Amino acid sequence: MQPDRTGPNGTRPANGTQGWLRWLPGLLTLKEYRIGWLPRDIAAGLVLTTMLVPVGIAYAEASGVPGVYGLYATIIPLLAYAVFGPSRILVLGPDSALAAPILAVVAATAGSDPARAIAVASMMAIVSGAFCILMGLLRLGFVTELLSKPIRYGYMNGIAIAVLVSQLPKLFAISVDEGGPLRDLVSLAMALSDGKANWYSFAVGAGSLVLILFLKRFEKVPGILIAVVVATLCVSVFNLDSHGVKVLGKIPQGLPSFAIPWASGADLTRIVLGGCAVALISFADTSVLSRTFAARFHSRVDPSQEMVGLGIANLAAGFFHGFPISSSSSRTPVAEAAGAQTQLTGVVGALACAALLLAAPNLMRYLPNSALAAVVIAAAIGLFEFVDLKRIYRIQQWEFWLSMVCFAGVAVFGAIPGIGIAVVIAIIEFLWDGWRPHYAILGRVEDVRGYHDIERYPNAVRIPGLVLFRWDAPLFFANAELFQERLLHAVDTSPTPVRRIVVAAEPVTSVDVTSADMLRELVRVLDERGVALHFAEMKDPVRDKLKRFELMALIGSERFHPTVGSAVDDYLGTTAADPQAGHRGGPRP
Repeated sequence: MQPDRTGPNGTRPANGTQGWLRWLPGLLTLKEYRIGWLPRDIAAGLVLTTMLVPVGIAYAEASGVPGVYGLYATIIPLLAYAVFGPSRILVLGPDSALAAPILAVVAATAGSDPARAIAVASMMAIVSGAFCILMGLLRLGFVTELLSKPIRYGYMNGIAIAVLVSQLPKLFAISVDEGGPLRDLVSLAMALSDGKANWYSFAVGAGSLVLILFLKRFEKVPGILIAVVVATLCVSVFNLDSHGVKVLGKIPQGLPSFAIPWASGADLTRIVLGGCAVALISFADTSVLSRTFAARFHSRVDPSQEMVGLGIANLAAGFFHGFPISSSSSRTPVAEAAGAQTQLTGVVGALACAALLLAAPNLMRYLPNSALAAVVIAAAIGLFEFVDLKRIYRIQQWEFWLSMVCFAGVAVFGAIPGIGIAVVIAIIEFLWDGWRPHYAILGRVEDVRGYHDIERYPNAVRIPGLVLFRWDAPLFFANAELFQERLLHAVDTSPTPVRRIVVAAEPVTSVDVTSADMLRELVRVLDERGVALHFAEMKDPVRDKLKRFELMALIGSERFHPTVGSAVDDYLGTTAADPQAGHRGGPRP
């Protein structure tokens, strides 16, 4: 179904006829904008602001940078995405899923230096943005789909644990050295046993967390805003900051300026790897969220354009003192429920945040860090996925245990190494089916059309002197030797002397140089045995590759058949004309 480009919601399709304008979807929206949408966009933007401010500050603190930079990483990306993003109502900004990998790099590279921390985080945003843009321009927006659902669940559950554990010390106003979730828990337990906890701070944070979780059930109630306002008032009225409750303090008035971030002597490899890791996470989340809203409004999103829009938003954040950002599965529904029609909602929210920084930055002076930790913990709880994992355990246990390995990798080694483990496992999982694929010997089954696996149909009848062999995977370097081994085994174990073998090649979608050389050797071996190698149902692109690999002339075009049935008919016709065909060593067909 084609999307209604003038519809109030949904997303814009990529349209090649619009040339370069397709890379600026915001301009297309402006051309189509209806004046009747304006009041709803403004109202939704103001509602959205009530979440943007506390969440932006909280996720900045969780990422290891001062809270005000969370507002910078909110304002600039929203404005950039409004021009370059393909989704009408997607809200971008700091995200809980990115906090752990950002913190892992910032803590290891910047230590306790705030200026160095924001430089490192901004460098990560630039790397993330450049990576996304490059992938989008190369039309590689599909790459995140290579991570299976169980693997995504595993690393997101691991990240949720990492985020949650990283915020627990802030509830108690305790400082611990970042060393991964397990070591952080040990450090926190030792600090608590030593009596270092500030119970005023814990009361404020725990109360805020309970209030947020309670109000979460009421969709139209700004629970986060209410919780942080109540916490701020408590600190201010009862002077809790004098009792050791850590607060946000003064934040600089004004907006961020353009700057090229640089942290001298920083581990660039760690920054680049971290930036690429958060790019994959942010695009995976963004693509899922944008497709969800697109499906709701019967439209579609070009994933490559989505990657470009996300990349430019990250670049903009990096050059204006921000840090890596992503879409938000909590703020986007708020915008949609408030009546958002276009990205003007995000623009209004960004301008409202900017106005707050310009006119009243001291409103947030007494905002307690433990309340901000509660905001992040509540978000981390929402990242956990258990219900669907139970279903996966029930229907396919090995994928469940893959998910558990990814989870353990993040929980034990930290976010960045854990994500690396998830990617490696995803690649192995992707290759496994092709590496050791299913294959079958085929035979005729009474009252069932076609030719079928003799293992599944024990009563299937095989044709004397003929082996029908099906290979259910592409032929490539990892399985070429196995293909040759299994095919020769089928010849050796045939109940009758084999004169011809037909490969049912419909599932074979590709051939590489290694497998082509294997086929060349296989033809020679089979010729020495008096066995002819034929193919059936081979796709034209694969045949084209065989021509390029100079195999068609060696095998002979007459040995390629359009269907398995025609290959069998050809063999039966040959054997009918040659009475000796059933004997090994008879004339070759």
